[in-house]
Amino acid sequence: FVRHKMRAAGFLHGARRARHLCSLCHRRRFTTAVEIAGETQKMTMVAAINDALRVALRTDPAAVVFGEDVAFGGVFRASMNLVEEFGPERVLNMPINEQGLVGFGIGMAAVGGTAIAEVQFADYIFPAMDQICNEAAKFRYRSGNEFDVGGLTIRAPASAVGHGGHYHSQSPEAYFAHTPGLKVVYPRDAYTAKGLLLASIRDKNPVIFFEPKILYRASVGQVPVGDYELPLGKADILTAGKDITCVAWGAQVHVMTKACARAEADGISCEAIDLATIAPWDMHTIRTSVKKTGRLLVTHEAPLTGGFAGEIAATIQDECFDYLEAPIARVTGADTPFPLAFEKLYLPDELKVYDAIVRTANY
Repeated sequence: FVRHKMRAAGFLHGARRARHLCSLCHRRRFTTAVEIAGETQKMTMVAAINDALRVALRTDPAAVVFGEDVAFGGVFRASMNLVEEFGPERVLNMPINEQGLVGFGIGMAAVGGTAIAEVQFADYIFPAMDQICNEAAKFRYRSGNEFDVGGLTIRAPASAVGHGGHYHSQSPEAYFAHTPGLKVVYPRDAYTAKGLLLASIRDKNPVIFFEPKILYRASVGQVPVGDYELPLGKADILTAGKDITCVAWGAQVHVMTKACARAEADGISCEAIDLATIAPWDMHTIRTSVKKTGRLLVTHEAPLTGGFAGEIAATIQDECFDYLEAPIARVTGADTPFPLAFEKLYLPDELKVYDAIVRTANY
């Protein structure tokens, strides 16, 4: 198995600014955490995903987990110990054939099964594009709602990891958001990963569930030990603000909230929002926020051209034109293949997002 060591870039601040930020956070805390009721357990994101898969298999006898190496635990160990509990008929290793394993899932879902597929890296989902976009997405529509493959969920580790290069770092959410008939989901931490994954598995539509792999072990938090779901298509307001609305999803949420904390030190009040679901996206929450703040920034790891930030910007410009005080800002990856040696230059890091917040707020 390939083992990936997760690394997150950090920034060194001067003591005076660090004290300023620290004191500020006591007054107004930028965090991705939420208050959770009931019994919880401290989990990494990968453990929370493993727990969600276990809950799905226990509560649905028609559920099957399958993919490359999943019976061995998977390359990131997200399916550890599942085959021992549920057996090889419900936790299946598949050959290295993404088109084939997604096609298998479509067939299984078409006859009433709950198919939970794993594509080992989101970068390798492209061989399955025809199966996903031409078959799964259109199955219900082309049959006049007589048949569907709503029981299909495709998990895929995505986004930058610190050393993945151009074949293990991509964020392909915009490709699938462009396809009617699919739902596209991107959790930000352990708590949302479990709740959104269970909701995706039980949703009556095919779902692409992207997992920011850099957070697999970097994101640690309290997660309910039982069965719970979080709503798809609903954005999460992490921190209220009045000067600018900032939107991100996946691992970029954490970059954005750090940038918002920096801007807060300069007196800029940021409303930080995790979009969570890319398709269907929660336009209403973003629109309401922008009508209050008058400004919008959207940030994601994927390249600028054709990135989903452009769809959000176009829609909000149309919905909130009379309320906007500044051009909508997009802070994204570059329009190049994802580089290995220049990953830090490519990524929309904390300082790039902070600079864009300041420019937009001072426009």
